[in-house]
Amino acid sequence: MYFAALLARTDDGWEASDTELDNVETLADLADLAREAALDDDTVLVLIEQEGSWFGVVRVDGEDDPRVFVSDAVVAGRSSYGAMLVDELIGRDDTDADELDDLDLDGTEDGEPDPAEDEPEGEAPAEPRPSGPLGDPGLLADFGVGAKELLGLEGDALGEIADALGCTDVLEAVR
Repeated sequence: MYFAALLARTDDGWEASDTELDNVETLADLADLAREAALDDDTVLVLIEQEGSWFGVVRVDGEDDPRVFVSDAVVAGRSSYGAMLVDELIGRDDTDADELDDLDLDGTEDGEPDPAEDEPEGEAPAEPRPSGPLGDPGLLADFGVGAKELLGLEGDALGEIADALGCTDVLEAVR
């Protein structure tokens, strides 16, 4: 099971809303969803986690390209939403539109992919995803969560990020 929330920066602090990612198939879709939640061109953070096994942060500032961080690329790659973020970060686009229609994007993937399903007979296996954290660990530095802190988060990482942002109550209200 996954949890996703949008944190939109306002003049009065942060506003949070939980969000469904059912219609999100690409990072561009996710960025558009974040921009819809933004007031003016203020920062919006998309926080995603899957059962404490990995978390991701997508930062959208106005029309700038989104900045992304994923805590564990290998584990995230086993989740539809995590795989979307990881594949975007490594520049791989090996999922065509027909395959996306066949994916179950409910975020409940919990095991190793079935090699028989992933690698059609006679085709070479896909390039492995990099291990460990991936993306921009400095994307929250101006909010008090430096790269070293972000890389060291474990357990309730989204709660710790919310603590640093001063919006724990706001995030917990949508959890």
